[in-house]
Amino acid sequence: MKALFRILILSTVFLIVGFYISSNEKTEDKVLIKEDHTLEMPSSLPQKPDYKQNKKAANERPKEGLSLLMGKNVSYVKKELGMPQRIDETMYGYQWYIYNRENQRYLQVGIENNRVVTLFVLGEDLDVSPFEIGQPVEEIFNTQYIDTNINITMKGSTYRFELNDTDLNLRPMVQLGNIYVQLYIDKFTGVLSSIRYLDAETMIKQRPYELVYSGQLIEAEPPSLNKWSLIERGTEQEIFDITNILRIRYQLTPLIWDENAAAAAYEHSKDMAENNDFSHNSKKLGSLSDRLKNAKVVYRSAGENIAANYTDGPAAVEGWLNSKSHRESLLNEDYTHLGVGVFQQYYTQNFIQKQEQ
Repeated sequence: MKALFRILILSTVFLIVGFYISSNEKTEDKVLIKEDHTLEMPSSLPQKPDYKQNKKAANERPKEGLSLLMGKNVSYVKKELGMPQRIDETMYGYQWYIYNRENQRYLQVGIENNRVVTLFVLGEDLDVSPFEIGQPVEEIFNTQYIDTNINITMKGSTYRFELNDTDLNLRPMVQLGNIYVQLYIDKFTGVLSSIRYLDAETMIKQRPYELVYSGQLIEAEPPSLNKWSLIERGTEQEIFDITNILRIRYQLTPLIWDENAAAAAYEHSKDMAENNDFSHNSKKLGSLSDRLKNAKVVYRSAGENIAANYTDGPAAVEGWLNSKSHRESLLNEDYTHLGVGVFQQYYTQNFIQKQEQ
């Protein structure tokens, strides 16, 4: 009965969120702005009412699969996976080792101080035990204990992440021993789209959910301007890679990188950040057609996705995937090219259908 009740709630929330997103284009864009909800408490954390009965302990850490990489050193990673195809910088202190040679085995390994602190897994052929990419959400809710609160104590400080209904149904968190697993659910198909593993410190730095803490807030050192440029270029490539893997997953042709469209996308992301104006229409640069024209992009049709304040590129793409109109752009069979532009935590995709020669 308890499992059935969870599934009924899940289905209801999916319907409500789906209606809310598709009802108004302007409102939908606002869904793609992630707000920061971090609150410091002066003393011990207050206890939030727990409505669950027969509360279970955190699940044990898996004895197989990619989660075994967590905490391992770089030498171990290279021995198991080989050399990465690319190394990208991040704003959280770790570097992404990108393994993108095979679409079905796409993997990002986060390395900080010579050890693995996080993983992002999208490839369907990779072992993410006890989960599986493409697994129905009903199976996950039937077999895993998913709480509304994640509590962490570290170095005398206490942290509580509070998941709202949307978090629980689109990006729930499961604790497996001393690691945390964020599950990205595709609400339109009802299956697991991708997985992110994190250690406690990295999770606190990223703050993927509303956070209440007492003590010292762990934060990454702010990037320099030069570091930001490296982060942005790497994130653009990650968004491009992930977009194409999702298109292939849905039997669509992968897109070709378009440098001029990417330049237009970058200028739009920068303009939104500098003017605090989250919109497809810029007071300075004009509409999408204006911006593509100025960038000398020749096309038959075009579309644009924007997002702001997401954790990183993978999180932004998963956000687009769960938004009706943004998903339609991601999975539009007519588009042939893509340009991605990232400025700090503002993200823009410009999709292009090239003119027939």
